[in-house]
Amino acid sequence: MKTTVEKYETVITKNTFYFYNREFEQTYEGYVNSIKETLLNIKNQVQNDGLKKEIFQDLICNKEHGLRALLALTGFSNESLKRLITFIRIVDDPELNRLTNKEKWMTDTKIENIKEWPDSKIQKTIKDDANFRSGLINLFFEGASIPILSNALPLFEIKKLSISKLNFELEALIDTLIRYKEKGSYSGMKENNPEQVIENILSELEISFERGDLGELIKNAPDTKRTMDFIIPNKSYPKIIIECSFLVTTSSGQGDKSKTEISIDSLIKKHYPDAQFIGFVDGIGWYVRKNDLKRMVAAYGDVFTFHEEEIERFTKLLEEVFDK
Repeated sequence: MKTTVEKYETVITKNTFYFYNREFEQTYEGYVNSIKETLLNIKNQVQNDGLKKEIFQDLICNKEHGLRALLALTGFSNESLKRLITFIRIVDDPELNRLTNKEKWMTDTKIENIKEWPDSKIQKTIKDDANFRSGLINLFFEGASIPILSNALPLFEIKKLSISKLNFELEALIDTLIRYKEKGSYSGMKENNPEQVIENILSELEISFERGDLGELIKNAPDTKRTMDFIIPNKSYPKIIIECSFLVTTSSGQGDKSKTEISIDSLIKKHYPDAQFIGFVDGIGWYVRKNDLKRMVAAYGDVFTFHEEEIERFTKLLEEVFDK
């Protein structure tokens, strides 16, 4: 059995610093180079023949990594594209429907049962359905001008649907590089967190709050308690306890999260019977995982979204509870 010092020395003296699989690196480099060469070919086509939708329809239909190349050019992530396609399938907006040829490829009869398409389904539909293919390219050419998209998508994302990027304009390509680089920082900014909306309302109403663990749960259920997003007005005498879950992505972990919230609800009812346990549950990630959503909302006494009308309803609840 090695000593702690010996184990420490193993990590220090035998450190590889940056592990990589040489065979994988070579394979992946071939993939990256393929996308680069594809985009260089498309750039030449655009320069020689002019900017035409047909060039990009052929790109995503007939080139092996055509869709990935288009996304790289515009800075639009694969996950964002999947969310956008789901959004298009869910909403019923005449202008967006016409732009995307929705009525010609949409086969879902009940939008309440809509599930997100996997990558394989998107690729197959691109190859098999010319209406879907042209509608998708229309989004990249004209999507930024559609009011429902410019209202629903963050400005950071809508700026990626720019015809100047498809025209390989230098300023637009620099914009793509910057947005790739800053995506993580942008997503992590406190001001970009939906919870900031709740914090602002509490500040305006001059209502105090705390975050963290509830004392009775630490004492009585240390293994199952969890950190609370908002404890209003304080941990000693909470009147409202809030958990937030705004999900744009989808994952199997959503099922576990809903189970956790149900157990927390039981603990709060037992140890803080006078407190209201409410949830802010929103985002397209929940919309397409409806079974998990049903379990999730069952844990709360009431549920709000970040819709304007729901924010007003939440504000009224605060005013009533705290006599504002």
